[in-house]
Amino acid sequence: MASDKSFVEYVIEQIENTGVITYKKMFGEYAIYCDGKVAILICDNQVFVKPTEGGRVFIGDVVEAPPYSGAKPYFLIEDRFEEREWFSELVRITAKDLPEPKPKRRSVEKKEK
Repeated sequence: MASDKSFVEYVIEQIENTGVITYKKMFGEYAIYCDGKVAILICDNQVFVKPTEGGRVFIGDVVEAPPYSGAKPYFLIEDRFEEREWFSELVRITAKDLPEPKPKRRSVEKKEK
């Protein structure tokens, strides 16, 4: 089951003051980026936050589940994403703990003949 765009937009509204928030649709599901880092996956209208040590400490009693078949477990945020301040802080902590994205490789330009 694919996620609803309206649900994704609601989740983004909850964290709109967290940093630079963007999203990308992938295979009917969504990845949400905070400051260029994938911090959240939305799959089947469920919110999964990328696991970090800081996030684990902040959440406390963590529920983990894979966002899709074959994936590593993420933090499943069942209802607390509706608590704007709490959820925004979790995303800030997560983005801070995640490594910087690797620079994109430039495609090799074709030699002129």
